Amino acid sequence: MRIFRLYHINKVLLQHGLDELIPDRWMPWYVRVMRKSMFWIRNRYKDKSAGERLTLALQSLGPVFIKFGQMMSTRRDLLAPAIANELARLQDKVAPFPSDKAQAIIRQALGLNDLNELFSEFHTEPLASASIAQVHAAKFKESGQDVVVKVLRPDLRKTIEADMELMFTLAQVLQKWLPDGKRLRPVEVVTEYQKTLVDELDLLRESANGIQLRNNFEGSDSLYIPKIYSDYCRTNVLVMERIYGIPVANVDALLAQNTNMKRLAERGVEVFFTQVFRDSYFHADMHPGNIFVSPENPSQPKYIAIDFGIVGTLNKDDKRYLAENFVAFFNRDYRKVAQLHADSGWVPPDTNIDEFEMAIRTVCEPIFQKPLAEISFGNVLLQLFNTARRFNMVVQPQLVLLQKTLLYIEGLGRQLYPQLDLWKTAKPFLENWMKEQVGVGAMMSKIKANLPYWSEKLPDMPDLLHDSLQQIKALPHQQQKEHQRLVELQVNATKAAHYGIVGATFIIVAAILPGYDIHWALPTTSALVGVGCWIQSWRKGHREVK
Repeated sequence: MRIFRLYHINKVLLQHGLDELIPDRWMPWYVRVMRKSMFWIRNRYKDKSAGERLTLALQSLGPVFIKFGQMMSTRRDLLAPAIANELARLQDKVAPFPSDKAQAIIRQALGLNDLNELFSEFHTEPLASASIAQVHAAKFKESGQDVVVKVLRPDLRKTIEADMELMFTLAQVLQKWLPDGKRLRPVEVVTEYQKTLVDELDLLRESANGIQLRNNFEGSDSLYIPKIYSDYCRTNVLVMERIYGIPVANVDALLAQNTNMKRLAERGVEVFFTQVFRDSYFHADMHPGNIFVSPENPSQPKYIAIDFGIVGTLNKDDKRYLAENFVAFFNRDYRKVAQLHADSGWVPPDTNIDEFEMAIRTVCEPIFQKPLAEISFGNVLLQLFNTARRFNMVVQPQLVLLQKTLLYIEGLGRQLYPQLDLWKTAKPFLENWMKEQVGVGAMMSKIKANLPYWSEKLPDMPDLLHDSLQQIKALPHQQQKEHQRLVELQVNATKAAHYGIVGATFIIVAAILPGYDIHWALPTTSALVGVGCWIQSWRKGHREVK
């Protein structure tokens, strides 16, 4: 199965002429020979641009590859604008599946004989179509509320499972044979990616994610989360409030209504850090196809987010280390950054902190106090990767989603307001968060949170204290008794050894005596004495000491 899938992937790439995009100097001779040997597979899209061919190929290969294309579409610093613009079509313009099939899925999922039982209007033409699902506009019959109905693509799971099996195989090969294989932990990274993809196939999980995010940002001036109608949500169908906003990628429309682009970019950074460090629960699929801007109040713009299939969480330790690392970076305290990596186990404990500090300084110092437009993040990421490899830094699979989301946020910020000072925007937020975590307020919050538990346990405290004091009082006597027991055990062991040696001696004598002209009673007696000594040795060795 994996071999056939690998062949199919290779075939699709060659049919779309993607091999022609790779310079000959980058292709080893044996790769060129293999390409020429597959002469029956020819480029069928010579009339299309490189971006169109790449987009069509990824779309043909399915959701795993479409997700990759979505992420790359935000990296306009790494790709040519023409290619990035074509890849952006993967965010919401993937070829849809037939509308009649979508309606049949909705009827079956909601137990309807006809959609008119629930909706007064249902648009057969999808509003958007992406890698996992497509969305149709509708209107509730009773309330007249405008909604959208998200329908999962049929027969997705088989394709995803085949691709994930292939990715696992490649990850195992990389982990075994690459010099950095164990450090990069590709198998664990693929496992995390598989979990996020499988979660996306359950729209009930997405509805729960959306409800949680909406609760987290209730009343927020920065982010609006549409209402989820959970009564009409199933594993393959989701019904949600329809929103009317400007796609965040439509910069011309945002400028036309005099949107404050600087404030919009800053609020994007604030929303991200709020989700990560305040809530430990963040939207992890923030490509431009899932983000809109409310047309109301352009001077103080508000984001609108949709598609909650992928969310990320951080535990307390990871969140604390990340926050401390960010603050140290913003303060250019590279020594602390290096020490935090060692303390968290991200680098080996025997790492030379001085050398690690200097390596981090070399990479990061040039990027400070620069707007996004002047920073080559591709070059920075490459240098950080080389630094990580040099110091055997271990990849943290649980942070892969966060890293991907950071790429989305950075790409979005570059697109909206290239002059954005990322450091100046994020630093005050993180410093305030750190103060809340380690200050007097944090201590009072923890006491308040634990008050019900301590209120329940408080009546038992006098008895527990009395029992502890009694145990402490009896401790010297118990230690003395234990010491005596150990001494007796040692004495018994010594006696057992002595009896064993004596018994062995008598047995040896009993074995030798029959060779001499001696009455049989003497060797028999010697043997009996030897056996008796061994019995006594066994008893001493197994005697219980109280």
